[in-house]
Amino acid sequence: MSTVSSTCITRRGLLTAFAASAITAAPTYSNAAGFLRGAGDIRKLKAYSGRTGESIEMIYWVEGEYLRDSLKEINWFMRDWRQDKAIKIDTRTIDVMAAAHNLMDTPKPYLLLSGYRTPQTNSMLRSRTGGVAKKSLHMKGQAADLRVSGRSVNQMARAAQACGGGGVGRYTKSNFVHMDCGIVRTWGR
Repeated sequence: MSTVSSTCITRRGLLTAFAASAITAAPTYSNAAGFLRGAGDIRKLKAYSGRTGESIEMIYWVEGEYLRDSLKEINWFMRDWRQDKAIKIDTRTIDVMAAAHNLMDTPKPYLLLSGYRTPQTNSMLRSRTGGVAKKSLHMKGQAADLRVSGRSVNQMARAAQACGGGGVGRYTKSNFVHMDCGIVRTWGR
């Protein structure tokens, strides 16, 4: 057995044995900044895509280390479903999503409206809809448009802003929040 396989088995064994207890025993974070600095033992992403019918609920970070296999699954989950293409999603965006979700203290998953977008998809959306940036961070795997059942756009946006990890856009009429890992900024009402 190779060293890599042994490491994966050990990590999987750790996750299998301790994931349930780690999730229930994980501390409640008073703010996202502490969470993003590594104050937590685990980071988890829970989301659903209405476009593909896929769900994801996984631990992607354990005690300071990103789990490669989990990130690969997240990359595919957040793909451009119109083109069926995926790229590496920036872990800073995933961290902001996870931290904001944690701050909202809800068992409901995110509804992913848009993750990665190919330039072709972004151009098509720009031609049909206002508010789509020509150089959108979606095209770099650095942004996500999200909704959470039972949480308002304002509640989501406040949680994302508390993370201080990037841009937060409120799209109240369309009932979603944009989160990215770019320059810290806000827009929308």
